Amino acid sequence: MCHGGSPQARAGPFAGQAAAGQRRQRGAQTAASLRQPPEVGAVFEERRIALAEAMAERGGWPADSPWVRAAVDAVPRHSFAPDTLWRWDGDAYVAVSRATEPERWAAEVYGGPGDPAVTQVGDGRATSSLSCQSVVVDMLDALMAEPGHRVLELGTGTGWNAALLARRAGPGRVTSVEADPGLAATARTRLEAAGADVTVVTGDGRLGHAPGGPYDRVESTYAVETVPWEWVAQTRPGGRIVTPWGRMGHVALTVAADGLSATGWVQGLALFMPARGAPARAGWQEVRGHDPAEDEGAHTLDLTRLSDPHLLFALRVLLPDVEIVLGDRDGPVAWAHDGRSSWATLTASVSGPGAAFQGGPRRLLEEIGTAVARWEHHDRPDLYDFGMTRTPDSQYVWSHDRDTGPRWSTVTGLVQPVG
Repeated sequence: MCHGGSPQARAGPFAGQAAAGQRRQRGAQTAASLRQPPEVGAVFEERRIALAEAMAERGGWPADSPWVRAAVDAVPRHSFAPDTLWRWDGDAYVAVSRATEPERWAAEVYGGPGDPAVTQVGDGRATSSLSCQSVVVDMLDALMAEPGHRVLELGTGTGWNAALLARRAGPGRVTSVEADPGLAATARTRLEAAGADVTVVTGDGRLGHAPGGPYDRVESTYAVETVPWEWVAQTRPGGRIVTPWGRMGHVALTVAADGLSATGWVQGLALFMPARGAPARAGWQEVRGHDPAEDEGAHTLDLTRLSDPHLLFALRVLLPDVEIVLGDRDGPVAWAHDGRSSWATLTASVSGPGAAFQGGPRRLLEEIGTAVARWEHHDRPDLYDFGMTRTPDSQYVWSHDRDTGPRWSTVTGLVQPVG
């Protein structure tokens, strides 16, 4: 899994002459960061080549989109990384400096194919990152961009993805929207230094950017629960929208000929940061609290099945507000919560039923069991059997066939009648 790019609606706009000074200072720092001693540059190059080879070994370079690898080779990832990155040490994020720890810094930028590089931290949480290279590549492949296409990107972040898009679409064909004025300014500087002709706009990406439309392709680098209708309205009929959906997976939607809907298939699994303006979800500790469980009992759910990514995605569809985390404490254990007030802890037993502890108004164990039964009833569709449709007043996920397969509202998770 992988964190995505820049979330939207960050605070901290600049004002007046002080802002201009800050921007000039940031630009100078950015220009300096693009230069390094030869031995440091060699470290970056070694790491870059190693990551490219790791991608090749796992079949991560798309055969149908050779331009993607060519673009990644031509636009070094480290050229768009800030001088300070953040590494999780098990308890908190710690700073890693390009100037004082170049090898460790390079290891953060060029980790494994599925490793993001955290570029911004707020309140102890990652708020922006260089998305892991494997998912960047997958999403560019799914976008199916062509030379000359007009492309809208939501969430500029570091600017690296925008530079890759510009490499494909051509000069002046990519518009990127970033909510954080500081990130937008730095991205402009880095894009200019890389020779990428991209228009970076400061604003709320959830609104798109109508003045630059209609677009042939739209790509979001942050997750949304509901695809903003503005994105569909600003995409030409036949155009394509690629976006992470919620806490798991990304979808590719094609706008209908009449412009009144967009539909398409799930493309793969990934974990992306949400839009900053999205309603905050409480975490496990906050939902669980310290009170004793209100309901204790036994369960027969096979927790090892919850490691199946296809079942996990189905549960994400059927129970859109429930988050399930798996672990191992002398055997499988699962923690589930709804981000508000209901929770469940499930443990396994080697000789009989496992133990279940629940609290809050909902009984998540029973809901999970019912959802698993529904998934089995529909012949256990895998994640690539799911698709999504967005209309002006609804959004739903379907399985196997948009018109005849079962549908689930992405708001309630309840099966809706078809036809």
